[in-house]
Amino acid sequence: MASPAEPASPVRSTEDEGTDSVSELNSSPLNNLEAKSPESTLKRMLSFRRSKRSLAKDKDENKKIPEPTKDKASEDSGTLRRNKSLLPKVFQKKEEDSSAKNLTDTSVNKSGENTGAESIQQQPLSVMEINELIQKKQLLEAYASIRCLEKEVISEKEAKKDEDNPIEYARKVKDVDMLCNSVANSIKSVVEETLDQFDIDESLLTSMVTVISKEEAAHADVQSPDSSELDWVGRPRKWRDVWKEAVRGSAEKRVRKVPISLKEDNDSWLAIHLGFLRKYVSEDLLKIKQSVQKCYPDDYKVCGRYFESYHSAISSHLQDLLQRRLEFNELYALLDWVVNTYYSETLLGHPDLQAEVKTENLPQLLPSETWDKLKKDYEDSLAEKIKYYLDNILKLETREKWKEEKQPETSQTEYDSSLSLDIQTFIGQHKNESGKILESLETATLEISIRELREFIPRFRKAFVEWYKEREDLLFVPYLVAYINGFRDLIRGLQTTFNANTTELENVLTDVTMSFRKDVLDQLKQKTQPLFKKILTNTWMLNSEILDSIMSTTVQFCQHLKHLEQPVDKDFLGDAHKYVVREYITQAIKPRKRMNTAKREEVGKKMKEEATVIRNSFKELGSNVDWLNSAIHYIANIISEKNRHKIKDYIEEICQAYPDVRKKHIEAVLTCRGLNRNKKKSIIQKIDRLQENAESVTDRTLFAEIDPLTSVTCF
Repeated sequence: MASPAEPASPVRSTEDEGTDSVSELNSSPLNNLEAKSPESTLKRMLSFRRSKRSLAKDKDENKKIPEPTKDKASEDSGTLRRNKSLLPKVFQKKEEDSSAKNLTDTSVNKSGENTGAESIQQQPLSVMEINELIQKKQLLEAYASIRCLEKEVISEKEAKKDEDNPIEYARKVKDVDMLCNSVANSIKSVVEETLDQFDIDESLLTSMVTVISKEEAAHADVQSPDSSELDWVGRPRKWRDVWKEAVRGSAEKRVRKVPISLKEDNDSWLAIHLGFLRKYVSEDLLKIKQSVQKCYPDDYKVCGRYFESYHSAISSHLQDLLQRRLEFNELYALLDWVVNTYYSETLLGHPDLQAEVKTENLPQLLPSETWDKLKKDYEDSLAEKIKYYLDNILKLETREKWKEEKQPETSQTEYDSSLSLDIQTFIGQHKNESGKILESLETATLEISIRELREFIPRFRKAFVEWYKEREDLLFVPYLVAYINGFRDLIRGLQTTFNANTTELENVLTDVTMSFRKDVLDQLKQKTQPLFKKILTNTWMLNSEILDSIMSTTVQFCQHLKHLEQPVDKDFLGDAHKYVVREYITQAIKPRKRMNTAKREEVGKKMKEEATVIRNSFKELGSNVDWLNSAIHYIANIISEKNRHKIKDYIEEICQAYPDVRKKHIEAVLTCRGLNRNKKKSIIQKIDRLQENAESVTDRTLFAEIDPLTSVTCF
């Protein structure tokens, strides 16, 4: 340690201590003694001057006191050295540049002390004067004076002068500590103001770096302080750590200053804000690379320090944005910025920054949990948007087609709907947009779309049926056909265009199609049921208009089913065909009063004729369920046949052709035929054996759907 008599001198930079412990700078116990008001601060700054005035008063009094002994003079040596501040100051240049140059050019030894006679001799400045230098950013000159004060305090402590006047000593220590803190604050200010200026003040940055280096060199061999409240005197101030923290703080402030609009003022507020963020951060990083970096030694790694600070600041800022309730477009803008913009040539990937930015060394811009939540929020919001879009399709169909009673579109021989194209276009757009961000989001978009369609198709069918439930509208079947075709085309498009797994969606459409088939039959039943009730009545016997009306209504109804895609069209026509045959037989085998032979023959003949009409009509429509055509003929033969042995043959034939026929059905036919109970019993006994030998055929149920009545009606 140099003696207090030696003037302060500049020192050379040493290696960065490599510590990030900035908090130690402000943790000195002496800081707790600082006054909180400006007035008390000024008093503290003037403590050295009060000491001067006290010494001057002592000097006047000493004229009347005998000369002290040698030992006494030695005890007061520290005080006499401090009294130099009462003498006139040496005249010197006040220009900052000249002062900085003189200080810089002074030769120093390893400990940072002057080694030659060329060192500048000057009187120590007061605390207020030193602080004024700091406020003016004349850091080199200020540090030289602080160093002189610090060495003086250290000398007094080593000479145990602090024990003679501990209060005065504590004030001096606090002044040194306050001035060092003021330098630290000035370092922060210089860093924060650097990027605010259009032109970089290179000389100021250079002087700041020099001061940091001098402080490091002056305390290079000093250990960290212990718990004593005075241990900060002569200890490292770690101003490089202050600089690092200032860089971090500067990045955070500049990121927070990026303009951001209110959502109420602009729906694209976030996209606009992220555009500004890219622009301003890119300009800052280029400025650091091109203008700021050259003012620092290599060991500061300026670009790396700034880039890491901006990376951290942007990460925190984006996480703050995610605390808001963001809508779909806003979530997309954020995802796109993180994935595509941040690392692009417009920001970190800029050609002029590639040599400095090592993206592989940077942590993730967003923590894993935050990133996963962002993607999930996007997927959830996308699901809501798709559902909203599909619901709007339903509203448009209701408003523009059902209410307006417009005919469905026709594609060649099939009814068509724009549903398939509209939905595929919508899904394709979002799938492609999501794919620009992440492949996983592209896959998720397709899965979400199919999931929403699985719920939409049944919901659509229910709304459609409810709309026409109370309406006698001829457009019900045409639109039903068009929607079935549209949904089937949609599934094919998802398979071929998007290579989607549609297994679950196909199962849903199968169920919906079955429901549509029931809806069609309900409509047909509603139109024809009153006519079927007249079968085998006196009115029916007298004219053929009843079946003509039934078949006219049925054919008109089924003409629209021909526009269904194959093979679905056959399913719907088969349902209609079975319905007509089933309802005809149900009415024919109702219990009636006994008919005479002539009546039975007339009824049987008419039934055969009408069975032929039914068969031919559905054949023209395209029905392929020929197995239904014989049922009415068998019953007509049983009713009209005179030979009882042939009746048994007809019963055997019907049991073989229709394995689902039961005793109750045969008994009802025989009752209609007019056989008494004993004769019926002898014939029915063979039915169990016939049914055991009959081979059942899948999807060929007719009589199982017929429940013969037991009440007798009049013919």
